[in-house]
Amino acid sequence: MTKHILIFGLGYTASRLADALKVQGWAVDATGSAGNIDFKNENAVRAALHDASHVLSSVPPDRQSGEDPVLARYGQALSNHWIGYLSSTGVYGDQQGAWVDESTPTVAETGAGRRNARAEADAAWMQLSARVFRLPGIYGPDRSALDRVREGKARRIDIPGQVFSRVHVVDIVSGVVAAIETGAAAGAYNLGDDLPASGNAVTEEACRLLGITPPPLQTLEEANLSEMARGFYAENRRVANGKAKRVLGWEPQYPTYKEGLLGLL
Repeated sequence: MTKHILIFGLGYTASRLADALKVQGWAVDATGSAGNIDFKNENAVRAALHDASHVLSSVPPDRQSGEDPVLARYGQALSNHWIGYLSSTGVYGDQQGAWVDESTPTVAETGAGRRNARAEADAAWMQLSARVFRLPGIYGPDRSALDRVREGKARRIDIPGQVFSRVHVVDIVSGVVAAIETGAAAGAYNLGDDLPASGNAVTEEACRLLGITPPPLQTLEEANLSEMARGFYAENRRVANGKAKRVLGWEPQYPTYKEGLLGLL
């Protein structure tokens, strides 16, 4: 029997997941500009849902309405499938540098912090018994500190104690594939690397690898960041990945940004 998955939103990460599954013999249907199905063509989507045993969404909630478009249009048709959802560790909000794991309440539960639409979508997918993959900053080919340094867009912001978690795109793919192959139970899984670190440390390592002098330290005001970027710097947390390792048997190929950047170089 052919293994068949429908992916909603064939973007940066999901397209790599699709490629990995095709290599393993999966039939893949997908919506999005790179997909083969128009999201608004309900007949085509429902035909693909009929054929698919697995469904994964990488579509974020609408920025203006806060509505999850996949759940709004097709949520009731998903109940008989294995369901996956690519979420964000932003659902945990600011934790002042503390560690978070899957038992940490999200801002949808506490009512505090930013990204409420994402947290509410995360909660809605959890209620559908999805495997919800909570992802920190994603980097990979053509999307890393190396590219920002080369393009002259890298910055170092002077915020003492500020740390982020991140994950290489290939490690997201291996985590999702592991969840499929192991028949992992529904629930949340953090897929992040082993070493939360400041954005400055990552930029400095990229500069070292490229032989470029790091950009000067700036204050938040001097950096003149967008509102979205300022919101990103307003949060500080370390994301624990122990559940994914324990339950999925997952180990990141790039356990820290140092291996990840070197691999990209």
